[in-house]
Amino acid sequence: MSRIGKKPVIVPKDVKADFDGVKLSVKGPKGELSLAIHPGVKLDIQDGRILLSVNKESKESESIYGLFRSLVFNMVKGVSEGFKKTLEIVGVGYRVELSGNQLVFNLGYSNAINFDIPEGIEAQVEKKNTLTLIGIDKELLGDTAATIKGLRPPEPYKGKGIRYLGERIRKKAGKAGAKK
Repeated sequence: MSRIGKKPVIVPKDVKADFDGVKLSVKGPKGELSLAIHPGVKLDIQDGRILLSVNKESKESESIYGLFRSLVFNMVKGVSEGFKKTLEIVGVGYRVELSGNQLVFNLGYSNAINFDIPEGIEAQVEKKNTLTLIGIDKELLGDTAATIKGLRPPEPYKGKGIRYLGERIRKKAGKAGAKK
């Protein structure tokens, strides 16, 4: 049994959770999210807490029980507080600009890259080399940040590229000078 799955999810006072037997809907000050709950997981809402348990004693039910508790916790935290990821762009001439609902990246390629911001994600650009993504859906936010990072991943020699704020890049030694 999962130790994570046994912990109850505490629902804040400003968040409302509804479960109709198949789908869990969570509504809060930042927005609304919903999730289809696997039939092998039993969900109960009582006294401002969401309790999850195994519905069927099968290996699959036991293996996804902790996962669904984490997904429910992320939903509750997302609609009450929200999530944030910060990316930094490192390199001479590398920059990002916000243009309407698009991000325009100049990353050393011959053309600028236009990236459409998905629905539910808000972007803020600071100092032309720092990008902050804000959203209530942790999965969508992480996927968007990873896609942006994939436009120009950090290279191991000079460290140029897009990285998460505070991420350390292990640098390789360059080519040694040839001796004559």
